[in-house]
Amino acid sequence: MRPSFRLLPIAIVACPLLVVATSINAVQSANAADWSQFLGPNRNGISEETGLIDAWPTGGPKEVWRVKGGVGMSGVAVRGNVACTLIQTGGQQRVLALNAKTGATTWSTPVATAYENGQGDGPRGTPAFVGGSVFVFTGDGTLARLKVSDGTIEWSHNVLKRHGGRAADYGMACSPLVVSDLVVVQAGATAGTVVACDIKTGEPRWTSGRGEAAGYSSPAMFTVSGQSQIVAFKGASVSGIDLKSGDTLWKYPYRTDYDCNTASPILVGNNVLVSAGENHGSTMLKIGSKSDNFKVDKVWSSIGGGSAMRNEWQTAIHLGDYLYAFDNVGSAGPVTHLVCIEAATGKPVWRKTRFGKGNMIAADGKLFATTMKGELVVIKATPVGYEELGRSTVIDTTRTAPALANGHLYLRDGAEIVCLNVQKK
Repeated sequence: MRPSFRLLPIAIVACPLLVVATSINAVQSANAADWSQFLGPNRNGISEETGLIDAWPTGGPKEVWRVKGGVGMSGVAVRGNVACTLIQTGGQQRVLALNAKTGATTWSTPVATAYENGQGDGPRGTPAFVGGSVFVFTGDGTLARLKVSDGTIEWSHNVLKRHGGRAADYGMACSPLVVSDLVVVQAGATAGTVVACDIKTGEPRWTSGRGEAAGYSSPAMFTVSGQSQIVAFKGASVSGIDLKSGDTLWKYPYRTDYDCNTASPILVGNNVLVSAGENHGSTMLKIGSKSDNFKVDKVWSSIGGGSAMRNEWQTAIHLGDYLYAFDNVGSAGPVTHLVCIEAATGKPVWRKTRFGKGNMIAADGKLFATTMKGELVVIKATPVGYEELGRSTVIDTTRTAPALANGHLYLRDGAEIVCLNVQKK
């Protein structure tokens, strides 16, 4: 049995959701402080909120509420007054909606039977709000759309069963990408590694690739060299996919032990960054235009035991000219550093050795990190060096990054969900 720390949620994992029902901008502009999907408003782990704590309050940030949740590694998504996540309890995987201000349960809807895995039970993917609906993907591969108002299931089907696949070794960890009139997930199925379904009906619209393992990353939507495309980091490669047809525009091999490509790809300028653990490393890719047949070139690569950055399940944060990230040493080993590297070159800037496994987001010039010990750590985001602003134990073991909405952080473990006020007084 592989050691339990290999698994990624994904929610953690996890992977910018350019969301959208009719228009992504319409959804986002409704409340710029929402955290409506995996990795936040732009699916990159960064919030535009300001006015957040830069001095540690006595006893740590103020706890607003704490409620019972359930088993799982799904992240929390927040839109308006609704906080949503996936939990496992009573033999079922359920979508749980809470009042974001009070923690009171608004509704709880079962969408699949319990999912069990030697590396951790329960759902992994983070919900995505779009319009009046929320989209979810469970640990066994059930994709569903529910009404935000009351939790009614609008449609649901098991993507793996429909397309001839099987659950990934550590469970389906992809968080759904909703773009245009499609919801896109990794399936790793015989009929399609990546699957796009109609958001209104749930029926398949296209599949992309065949026979390749899904990996554990969540797809993203980028415009690269003038071409809008879905970028999917699969079990053994990363590729650009045409949104309308599902055709592969480009593909770059990226084989990692155990198909553990987990962190989401991110856009850095006009380039695509991919990073993986299992002692693999990171590569920055330049993607050509349509006139160049989407030629793929390496801008820089840092691979192997001496790599500057190996994201085990955590997606790197790109701020200014730098990347802030977790670097896991060895084959999913216990040693993980927190690092800052130059985005343009991949060269190390600073390293906080043995910071520990965790996950993080960024806002207001700070990094808000959770550790597997259940700590919340706030760090100044600066290339000058590691500067910790404060640290408190607030939950139990977690691999999920916080969600930030309206000055409040939402965190969860396998039993509870917590809301903390991180606004300046």
